[in-house]
Amino acid sequence: MLRRTGVVLGAMWALLAASLVWPASYYTRRLDDPKAVFLTKEAFAAQGDGVADDTTALQRAIDRVQETTRQGIVFLPEGRYRLSHTVYIWPGIRVIGYGTARPVFVLGENTPGYQDKSNERYMLFFAGNRPAGAHGAAPPVYENVPDANPGTFYSAISNIDIEIGAGNAGATAVRSKYAQHCFLAHMEFRIGSGLAGIHEAGNVVEDVRFLGGQYGVWTSRPSPGWQFTMVDAFFQGQREASIREREAGLTLIRPHFQDVPTAISVDAGFADEMWVKDARMENIAGPAVILSAEKNARTEINMEGVACRNVPRFAEFRESGKKLAGAGAIYQIKLFSHGLHYTDIGAAGEYKTLYEAAPLSTLSAPAASDLPDLPARDTWANVRELGAKGDGQSDDTDALRRAIAGHRTLYFPSGVYVVRDTLVLKPDTVLVGLHPGATEIALLDGRAAFQGIGGPVAMVEAPKGGTNIVIGLGLYTNGINPRAVALKWMAGAHSLVNDVRLLGGHGTPKIDGGRENPYNSNHTGDPDPRRRWDVQYPSLWVTDGGGGTFFDIWTPSSFAQAGLLISDTTTEGRIYELSSEHHVRHEVQLHNAANWKIYALQTEGERGESGADLPLEIQSSRDITVANLCVYRVISMFQPFPWAVKVTDSTGIRFRNFHSYSNSKVSYDAAVYDQTHHVELRQREFAWLDLSGKAPPPSRRAVSSVRAPGASVEKLAGGFYSISGGAISPSGDLYFVDAHWQRIYRWDAKEHQLTTVRDNALDPVQLAFDRAGNLIVVSYAGNGTVYSFKPDAPGLDVTLLKPEPAIARAGLTPVLPVGDWRLEVPALPRPFQYISPDGTTFLAADELFTSGSTAWGVKNSPMLRAFGLTPAKPGQAFYLTSEAQMQTFRAIVNADGSLSDMQPFVEQGGEGVVVDARGNVYIAAGQIYVYTPAGRLIDTIEVPERPLQLLFGGPDRRTLFIAARSSLYAVRTQTHGR
Repeated sequence: MLRRTGVVLGAMWALLAASLVWPASYYTRRLDDPKAVFLTKEAFAAQGDGVADDTTALQRAIDRVQETTRQGIVFLPEGRYRLSHTVYIWPGIRVIGYGTARPVFVLGENTPGYQDKSNERYMLFFAGNRPAGAHGAAPPVYENVPDANPGTFYSAISNIDIEIGAGNAGATAVRSKYAQHCFLAHMEFRIGSGLAGIHEAGNVVEDVRFLGGQYGVWTSRPSPGWQFTMVDAFFQGQREASIREREAGLTLIRPHFQDVPTAISVDAGFADEMWVKDARMENIAGPAVILSAEKNARTEINMEGVACRNVPRFAEFRESGKKLAGAGAIYQIKLFSHGLHYTDIGAAGEYKTLYEAAPLSTLSAPAASDLPDLPARDTWANVRELGAKGDGQSDDTDALRRAIAGHRTLYFPSGVYVVRDTLVLKPDTVLVGLHPGATEIALLDGRAAFQGIGGPVAMVEAPKGGTNIVIGLGLYTNGINPRAVALKWMAGAHSLVNDVRLLGGHGTPKIDGGRENPYNSNHTGDPDPRRRWDVQYPSLWVTDGGGGTFFDIWTPSSFAQAGLLISDTTTEGRIYELSSEHHVRHEVQLHNAANWKIYALQTEGERGESGADLPLEIQSSRDITVANLCVYRVISMFQPFPWAVKVTDSTGIRFRNFHSYSNSKVSYDAAVYDQTHHVELRQREFAWLDLSGKAPPPSRRAVSSVRAPGASVEKLAGGFYSISGGAISPSGDLYFVDAHWQRIYRWDAKEHQLTTVRDNALDPVQLAFDRAGNLIVVSYAGNGTVYSFKPDAPGLDVTLLKPEPAIARAGLTPVLPVGDWRLEVPALPRPFQYISPDGTTFLAADELFTSGSTAWGVKNSPMLRAFGLTPAKPGQAFYLTSEAQMQTFRAIVNADGSLSDMQPFVEQGGEGVVVDARGNVYIAAGQIYVYTPAGRLIDTIEVPERPLQLLFGGPDRRTLFIAARSSLYAVRTQTHGR
C-alpha cells in the first residue's frame, strides 16, 4: 500500500512540475571533493525516485562522514528521496544538494508516525552527538538522541527542498537547535498539512521559502542564546502564523509574508528582541504582528521599511489589547518601535510605541538582496586540479597564486591549504568552499613573513574597490604569527564574505585534524606557552574604503587583538549575524568608520581570557546602526568589567534592541559608556538609543521622597574586587564579602571604620546573623557548606552547620536569597534548613545548594548566585528580583521558609532588593529605584557605581548601605528598614 501511495505521489508531482515554477538549484553541478560522501545508488543503494524508501541510505551516508572525517559533507544528487522516519544529522556534517534541479526530501501521504499533531515528529533532526545505535540495522536505530546544542558547529542543509504530503499533521521538516556556522539555505519547505517547516531554529536561515503548514517557523531562542537571523525568506499560506516565537532574538532581513492570518506571533507572557528590516506583507488577515510582555524591558521591537497591502491590522498587544491599524489598502511603515527608549545618552528612559505609517498608491518594489550570487557554476576552477594539495603540510602558496592569476572563481574541496605568505586577490576573485570547519587556508606556526615587530601582514587580502566574494572557508593564522591578519578586506560595497570562520580558539581543530585544546590546565593561556594570546592583529580587518556584506561570520581567536576591526572607511557595510568571542581586549572595533549597519552582532566573554574584554568600541565614527546586539559573559566569569560598549568622538550612532546579560554575577555594569562626555547608561535592556554626540544637559536633583533631608549618597570605602553577600549585625554594623579575595569585612556604623573580620581560604559568599550575633557564612566550598562563628571571638575556629529537613518552625526567622539570575515561578522548593547556633534563625536551602549541582561547571544555586540573603517574616510579603527577567516578584513566606503565591510586582529587576518600614521597595538595577507597595515608582537614587546589594543598617536602621562592586556607599533615609 505504501509503495502504491508513493507511485501516486510521484505521478501527481510529475504533473504539477509542468505548471509550477520550482526554485532554481544553487549548485547546478557535481563538485569534486575526495573527502566528501556522495549519496549514490552505487554506494548506498539510494534510488531518488520518490517511491523507494531512501531513509536508510541517507542515514548511512551521514554516518559514514561521522565515522571517517567526523565533520564534512554529504552530497545529494538531483532526485526525490522519500523518508519514512527521522534522519539524524550529526555535528559538523553538511548535507548539500546538487543538479539542474534541487533534490527533494519527501514525506509521503499518511506516513506512519506523523499523523498526531500533539506528538510532533521530525523528518530531519540536527543532533548534539551520535549515541550508540544498531549500526547494522536497516534502518540504523538510534535512541535518546540529544538536541544540537551550543557546541554544535558547522552543521547545515543547503540546496535541498522538503515536501510533506497530505495526512501528516504531526510532521515538522527540521529541528535545528545548533550554534555557530550552522544554517539552512537555498531551500523550499512545502509543508502542506504538516505542523512546521522548522521547529527550534538555530542561528541562520538564508534564501528559503515556506509554503503551507500550521507554522513556517516555530522557535524559541537558539541554544547558545544568540539571535535567530533570517535573510531573504518567503512565507505563504500558513494556517496560524508564519513565525511563532518566544525570546528568539528575531532578526529578519527582507522577509515576505503573504496570504496568512498572522506573520509573527510572540507567545503569551514572553518578550523578544525583534528587528525587521525591509519587509513585505500582503493579504494578512491580521493582526500581522502579535506582541506580548509589552511593559517589560526585554520586549524590544523595531521595524523599518515594511510595505503592506491588504493588511488592515498591523499589530496587537496581547495584554492590553492595544491595536495599530493599517494606513489604507496599501501603505508603507517607515518605523514601528516599542520598548524602552532613550533619546540620547544622559536622557531619562521612557516606554514608547512609535508607529509611522503612510498610505501608498502602489506597493513599492521589494528590496533587492545584498547577497550577490556566485558566478556561473561551470566556470569554477578546482584548486586541486590546479596543483594545490590541501593536505595540511604541502606549501600551496604558489599554486594558489597561479590559480588566482588565471581564474576568477576558485573552488576549494575539503582540506587544509597551507600558505607561507599573502594571497592577494584580483578585484573580481571569488573563493568558494562549502565547509569552514573542513576547508581552510592556514599558516603553520612561525612563518617568516608574519614574524617580528612590524605592521600587519594579511594572509588573504581583497583589493580596494573589488567585487570579491569569499564563502564557506576557514581562515587560520595559527598562534605564533604575531603580524598576521587572517582577512584584510578593502573590497567595495557589492562584495561579500559569507559563512567564513576566522579560526583559532574554541572549536578549532588542529591542522592535522586532531582536537585542539585552547587552554592550559588553569585556563590562563594556551597549552603551548609560545602561543600567546592577544599578540596578533585583528582577525578580520575592513579598511581603506572596504565595505560590502558580511554574513554568518565567526571570529573567536584569542590570539588576535580583536575579532573584527573596521577602520578608515565610509563605504557602505552590512553585517548580518557575526559572532566575535573570547578575545582578551576587544571583540569588535570601529575606528573612523561611517555608513555601517550591524545587525545581530553577538559577543561572548570567557573567564580565562576575556575578563577585561570590551565587546564593542566605536571611535571617531558616524552614521552607524547597531540592531539586535547581544553581549554575554559566561556563567563562570568572575572578573567585573565596566561597559559593554564604549563610544568616543562619534555622531549618529543608533542602537536598536540592546541585550546585555550574564548568568554569572559579573554582567557588564553599564551597557554604553560615552567617553567623550563621561556619561554611562547602565540599563542593560532597551529598544532605542540615539547618540547624537552632543553633551547631555546637566542633571537636576529632584526632591527625594525617601532620602533624609539634605542627604546624599556617600562613599564609605573602595578598592574592592566585587563586594556583596552582606548582612546587618544586631548592633547595626554591616558585614560583607569580597568573594574573590575570600575576605569578610565589617563597617562599624558608629565609628565609620572598616576592618577585616576574616580572610581565611573558606570561600565565603553570603552572610547572615542570628539574634545572638553569630555570623552565619554560606561558602562556595564543598556541597552545601554553611559555617558560623562569633565575629569578635578570638581565634579562627568555625562551627559547621548541617542541613536538616525543612519543617515549619514557629517563632524562628527564615533567611532567604533576595533573588536569582532567572527566578523559577512557582518558587524553587527549599527542602533543607540550616539552624543558627542560637536556635532563632534558619537558612532555607534548595537542593541545588546541598548537592553542589553545577551548570557548565559552576554551582548554580540561588544561595550562591544571589547577591545577598535577607531575613523574612512568615506570613508577610517577601520580594525577589531577577536580572534576566527584568522583573521583581512578591511572594508570601511560609513558616518553613518556602514561598507561595509568587506574583510579578514590577517590570524592573536587577541584583538587589530591600524594603523599608513603610513598605516601599528599593530595587538595585543600575541605579536604585524605589516603588510604593502598590508598585508605583516614587524615587530614583543615583549611585556612582552600579549597586549590587542593598541593606538597611546603622543603630537606627535608617542608613541604606549600598554594595557597589568596587566600593561601599551609604545614604541616610527618612525611615528605617523593615
